[in-house]
Amino acid sequence: MSVTPTQAGGPVRPRLDPLPPTEPEIQEGLPPGWGAGLAGRLAFWLAVAFSLFQLWAAAYGTLPSQIVRAMHVAFLLLLGFGLVGNLVAKTRGGQLFFWGLGVLGFCTGLYQWMEYNDLIRRTGFLNQADLIMGTVLIVLVFDGARRLMGWPLAVIAGVFLAYCFLGQHLPAPFIHRGYDFDQIVEHFAFGTEGIYGSPIYVSSAYIFIFVVFAAFLERAGMLNLFNDFALGMVGARRGGPAQVAVLSSALMGTISGSGVANVVASGQFTIPMMKKSGFKPAFAGGVEATASMGGQIMPPVMGAVAFIMAETLNVPYAAVVQAAIVPAVLYFGVVFWMVWLQSGRDDLKGLAKSSLPNPWHAVRDQWPLVLPLAALVYLLFAGYTPIFAGTMGLALVTVLILGAPLAAMIGPFVFRMVFWIALGLAAASFLRFGVDLLMIVIVGLILACAAFKGTRPTIGIIRDALAQGARNALPVGMACAIVGIVIGTLTLTGIASTFIGAIIAIGQNNLFLSLVLTMLTCLVLGMGIPTIPNYIITSSLAGPALLELGVPLLVSHMFVFYFGIMADLTPPVALACFAAAPIAKSSGLKISMQAIRLAAAGFIIPFMAVYTPSLMLQDGGAIAAAWGYPVEVVYVLFKTVLGVGMGGIAVVGYLWDRTTLLERGIALAAAVSLILAMPWTDQAGFALAAVFLVVHGLRTRRARVTA
Repeated sequence: MSVTPTQAGGPVRPRLDPLPPTEPEIQEGLPPGWGAGLAGRLAFWLAVAFSLFQLWAAAYGTLPSQIVRAMHVAFLLLLGFGLVGNLVAKTRGGQLFFWGLGVLGFCTGLYQWMEYNDLIRRTGFLNQADLIMGTVLIVLVFDGARRLMGWPLAVIAGVFLAYCFLGQHLPAPFIHRGYDFDQIVEHFAFGTEGIYGSPIYVSSAYIFIFVVFAAFLERAGMLNLFNDFALGMVGARRGGPAQVAVLSSALMGTISGSGVANVVASGQFTIPMMKKSGFKPAFAGGVEATASMGGQIMPPVMGAVAFIMAETLNVPYAAVVQAAIVPAVLYFGVVFWMVWLQSGRDDLKGLAKSSLPNPWHAVRDQWPLVLPLAALVYLLFAGYTPIFAGTMGLALVTVLILGAPLAAMIGPFVFRMVFWIALGLAAASFLRFGVDLLMIVIVGLILACAAFKGTRPTIGIIRDALAQGARNALPVGMACAIVGIVIGTLTLTGIASTFIGAIIAIGQNNLFLSLVLTMLTCLVLGMGIPTIPNYIITSSLAGPALLELGVPLLVSHMFVFYFGIMADLTPPVALACFAAAPIAKSSGLKISMQAIRLAAAGFIIPFMAVYTPSLMLQDGGAIAAAWGYPVEVVYVLFKTVLGVGMGGIAVVGYLWDRTTLLERGIALAAAVSLILAMPWTDQAGFALAAVFLVVHGLRTRRARVTA
């Protein structure tokens, strides 16, 4: 039993002649690479140090959360500005200038660390040095986010920051009491409600770990396994490259738990393949972003919100998984359906079957890679924190990578089996003897690999994965840092409570209107705000209101969670789409518009779950009472599939052929009727769907006969 770690590129992929894109390609974000010479090597090793610091903090947890957050931002600024200097600056002076900004940004984190206890005692009475460092931090975060993520995030955060300074001059209900400069700097640059708020906590504690985890999995061959399996399963079908993107993103989503990390990890392969097959750059990026965001609701490793939800509602994590499983499958089913329709409309074929790998051979050859994933799932369901589970899963992948070449040097098969069993037992013993033993195992493997010439390159694989993981996490971390300005504005001024409370009050006596307004609230708050704070803010206000209207508490929280995820696809600020932009070489806003179109039918699913909680495997209704719970689940699932199917047809305008305007109207009416769940609306929806299928089928059949 052995696994051969793969370098970038992995197994041979189908070779496709590139087609000229149908829209101009643009470059956003940083160019690839680390830079030339000493500066490039310095940036590379800074990235390695960044990853090691984060992994050490996650594994041992000895540092206060405030220091971890501050050093996370410090590393982001140092590495980010360093790469800008190496890859963007045109002159030596410009390079030194950006490195100087990076060093200054790193000093803000060191200042927080060294002055940690004194800063707590000086809360509310910061001295001049504190205010200077806080102001420098805010300015550098804005500039770093602008250079790494483009203008939209910086402009929106700037508007919120300006509101803190000028809101006292606005009319009601937007007016606030006014805040002086010292109070604003303290709120945003110190404490845990500004730049160091929940978004940067999520970045440092969850996103970074799983982004590095994804980098290690890619080096170990897991991403290639997913891609090979997806290529073999669906690559030959209509729109095959896009179908591969959806399936591989669904598989990657089961372990990454981060939509943006999923985009970065799997999009490197799927987006170029889609573009070479004839898909527009924006559509290719939209497919990857839409599919990747589903990773947050795809068990077993869902987004961090799932763990927060379980803790907030005081329910087992397994209960959240149970509620999420059917909507997650339906979400990816919607994306498959939309891609299939769009491919038919644009006459895009699949890949040649002869060029595709055998999916079952890929599983047979690389099945040991599943073992760290099994351990990760076990740790999550055994009650360990996701930070610890992710870190230990990463450590076990490291053991697998380092052990593979050593096992290959052992001749007899029996001895290789003994080696793997002994290594597995030693690695698994951390559950009883602590993390230190697992670290000893890893250090021992590194020394063993260093002792033999043929195994030394494996150490380079670990080193490169650490560096690449930090680089992949860079734009996401900077985005989380600057949206801390938005969160800080909401908590400082109270405008979020005013805004959301007003919207919920409008629809408090009407469930459907309340759901629509809650959805809009999630999408509006999602403009630059990650899923976690979006969920926390909206669920705390909308959850009680929906509970009073008869919506089960877990269902109402899943409703908010679902649309918090969709917010990462909606313009003008869509983190997943902007993460896909530099890979697709298209505008983040164009990708966002395509993602909304692809996910349009998916907006139906949460509404149907509210009216029929059995869709989330919750308590049944009248059908369950009369015919049994399984009958209700099957009926609701069939109705939902039909509803989202009709919705997709209405959006794309295609089934067996392009639809007429009348046919699209009938399909849309059928979808809406199946959503509403009012008296006779189900019957009307089924009837309208039947009418559409008959009318469209007869027309397309006549057209083919006469063609």
